[in-house]
Amino acid sequence: MVLTLIPLTAVLSPRAATAAPADPQVVFSEEFENGMGTAPLMVTDYTGPAPHAMTYTADPAWLTSCNGLIASRLNPAVAPPLAQQCGGWWPVVRDLAGALGQWAGGDPATNHAVTAFTHTPPGAGKVQLETEHPVSIGSGNRFVTFSVDAAAVNCNVVHPLIAFYLLDGNTAIPTFSQPIDTCADPGAVIGGISVGTYTSDAPVLFSGSQLGIRLVNTQGGTNGNDGAIDNVRVLDVTPTLGVSYSPGSPAIGQTATLKLTVTNTSELREKNGWSFKVTLPDGLSPAGAATSDCAQPAVSVANGVVSAGGGIGDGVTSCTINVPVKAGVIGEYSTCPADVSGRVGMNNATTCASVRFVAPEHKFDAHAHAAKVTAPLIGGPALVPSDVTCTATPGSDQDSLLTAVIPAVASLGVLTTEAAGTVGPDGLRTARAKATTAKLNLLNGLITAEEITAQATATATETGTVTTSGTTTFTSLKVNGSTITNPPVNHTITIPLVAKIVLNERVPYGNGTGIKVNAVHVTTIAGVDVVISHARASLTLPGQSCPA
Repeated sequence: MVLTLIPLTAVLSPRAATAAPADPQVVFSEEFENGMGTAPLMVTDYTGPAPHAMTYTADPAWLTSCNGLIASRLNPAVAPPLAQQCGGWWPVVRDLAGALGQWAGGDPATNHAVTAFTHTPPGAGKVQLETEHPVSIGSGNRFVTFSVDAAAVNCNVVHPLIAFYLLDGNTAIPTFSQPIDTCADPGAVIGGISVGTYTSDAPVLFSGSQLGIRLVNTQGGTNGNDGAIDNVRVLDVTPTLGVSYSPGSPAIGQTATLKLTVTNTSELREKNGWSFKVTLPDGLSPAGAATSDCAQPAVSVANGVVSAGGGIGDGVTSCTINVPVKAGVIGEYSTCPADVSGRVGMNNATTCASVRFVAPEHKFDAHAHAAKVTAPLIGGPALVPSDVTCTATPGSDQDSLLTAVIPAVASLGVLTTEAAGTVGPDGLRTARAKATTAKLNLLNGLITAEEITAQATATATETGTVTTSGTTTFTSLKVNGSTITNPPVNHTITIPLVAKIVLNERVPYGNGTGIKVNAVHVTTIAGVDVVISHARASLTLPGQSCPA
């Protein structure tokens, strides 16, 4: 990875409230100010502030010849005994600390920094600074980076080349591809001193729960190689998972999208290698292939578990994994932080997300009439119709008549019909129709009854399907002089040379979303078709035509 110069404010400054990325979290910070006064101090004698109370070590070559001093302009102008090896360069050593203080927005007169002003060749690749005990970063598998302020002087000769490592036990993990060269890439030049704030551009996915810091100067020369460091920070830049559903209230039978959003931290550096799993709520199942706009995506869904991995690119605010899902029944389904497992390089979601699969807004179609005659020479409109016709709006219709005569066909007593479309508290819809005919005398006494009723019902289920049912009731029914009680569905009686009679007739239609119920259906050999007490009901999905 390349070390990039950025202002410290870009690393730690507050973001606008509308910005999604959170700021990096400082897990370790060292300003080399704890207990410091007017005298310089060897870095190996320094103890940092609580809670870490960090102490430091270094290769012996970096603890002699004007190296390893925590210096400040507060120090005496004339080199004290500890700084005698600095000779005439002592004022410049003090100025290195002052320039870093000014760069960081502090007081250049009081700032302290770890300095190195090589008077003898230290040798390349030796440790210039290292923590003596690890720092806890909480759970492992975190993305970690660092920030450091660096200064360099005498840039006309060899430059200090600072390489930082994170320590996982005895394993040193580089946080760079090229060392920091403040001379070549300064943020500013203050009084002839190059200064800047540097952070790695590709954070490390750190598996351990404790880490240390190692600074190695890869420059081994002594003609130049003069500089200082300050404000060392270890930053947790782990991205955060967000969970949402879209749309929030799809109809059962439709799909929703479980959106798993990986949001970067505000420095927007590249993070590769994160992964996590999300268990789908009971009752939700995949409705298609999952997709991702993250870098190097790897997404699969098996046995109700979404497994996702990949990366987020440099400068990218967020990326998303989309999982289409469907529900078996209506209801609310939630994905919560407890449903997320196996997180590597990922902060958990902080809130639940829910989707409510609702009942479709079926169109109601319900019709009833007491009697209808169709014949070559006689007939007319249905008697006492009630209709709720192909509408998504709930409603009802009723009609009644005290008596009716159909010439040459029937005499009838009280006729009542009703049709309705209703919505239950769970959003499920029902279309219902009912027709009742009293005092029936059909075809000169061929069929008589005190009362007959037909009812048809179409009901939406919690799975999004439609069920239909039909019922008929007969009181004192006689056909051709014989009493009939509780005739079965589609009970057919044929009277030779007279008529075919169907009792309790039921006819499904609309691909099973509707049913027609006729209490009595007579077809004479003369071609007269008579229906007494007819009801039909159906439910139709939005955007489809109601069946006839």
